[in-house]
Amino acid sequence: MSQGPNKKISATSARSHTRKSKPVSSSGTLTKLRLVVLAGFCAWVYQTAIPPPPKTLGSPDGLLVTSTRIKLRDGRYLAYEESGVPKDIAKSKIIFLHGFGCSKYNNPYVTTASPGVVEELGAHIVSIDRPGYGESDPDPDRTVKSMAFDIEEFADELNLGPKFYVIGDSMGGMIVWSCLKYIPHRLAGAVLIAPGINFWWPNLPSNLTNEAFSRQVNQDQWAYRVAHYVPWLSYWWNSQKWFPSFSIIDGSTAILCPSDMQALLKLYGGMVSNQLQMMKSHPTQQGEYESLHRDLNVGFGKWDFDPMDLKNPFPNNEGSVHLWMGAEDLIVPVTLQRHIVQQLKWVKYHEVAGAGHLMFNVDGFIDAILRTLLNVKN
Repeated sequence: MSQGPNKKISATSARSHTRKSKPVSSSGTLTKLRLVVLAGFCAWVYQTAIPPPPKTLGSPDGLLVTSTRIKLRDGRYLAYEESGVPKDIAKSKIIFLHGFGCSKYNNPYVTTASPGVVEELGAHIVSIDRPGYGESDPDPDRTVKSMAFDIEEFADELNLGPKFYVIGDSMGGMIVWSCLKYIPHRLAGAVLIAPGINFWWPNLPSNLTNEAFSRQVNQDQWAYRVAHYVPWLSYWWNSQKWFPSFSIIDGSTAILCPSDMQALLKLYGGMVSNQLQMMKSHPTQQGEYESLHRDLNVGFGKWDFDPMDLKNPFPNNEGSVHLWMGAEDLIVPVTLQRHIVQQLKWVKYHEVAGAGHLMFNVDGFIDAILRTLLNVKN
């Protein structure tokens, strides 16, 4: 019997058993491991990037409401505090808009204005908790534009009359730009105190913005980029502990010039511990996302207008717009502010030598603002 086929099978089987196995590529395994780790990291970031819901105001289990509030058409409440002469005899009604990380209680017209000057000028001042701050309900749809119409509706509900003044400090000053854009017919005048500047406004020259941006502390440069390009990541960026968050949130003093440090000592140095704790905790009591983080996203996100395209709201000099800026401000670039007012000739510019971002705490400063705005001589 022929054994040829069996021999052929045996030879083939032998060769298959003696053939060496191909080694697994270590680089391929490493690549797969990296992808798995990256996917896990991205999933973790996504989960931690989702902000917690804000703490509820006024419910049986929620935060206590201690302020007077006005209900808007959409059901949200705005909290406020009134000062100055009584509304029914006031010569002028002023709405004050606080800055980043503050609340209606950070009202310089109560803390530093001279009562005699306020009475002499007949000024009635209303300080608002901006949405998400203090005891004002958050606005999940908040934009630069929406706040202007909130103010208009608020003024009507409070019976402030057909025209009123607006004064905004720092990021509150950004809202004043919005009022000048969307409700100029309701304004008797406006003041911007060291108003925040969005580095991505189209009409800002790139050479000026690049230079000013480079002078910001590194951690703030990153916070601004996150707020502008990936706002959904703002909560994670400003709450994680791996990298420095926005300097004000982080409690850094690197952004304060010497006069600002003195202003802080003056503002908080004389407070008792309970009052100091309230001033620090009240602004963000509903959570930092709806106050601080959303503020960054709105202020440094994409605007639907550029302030430098605005027209004079008072062409017949029936009112005026003033911008006050400290020459030593390390938070808002004075070089960009100078360029803005050069383009908007109708804005009256006041630059204070030696002053920083917190210049409203300087003695006599608020009195000067009121006299200038209301066109009253010393």
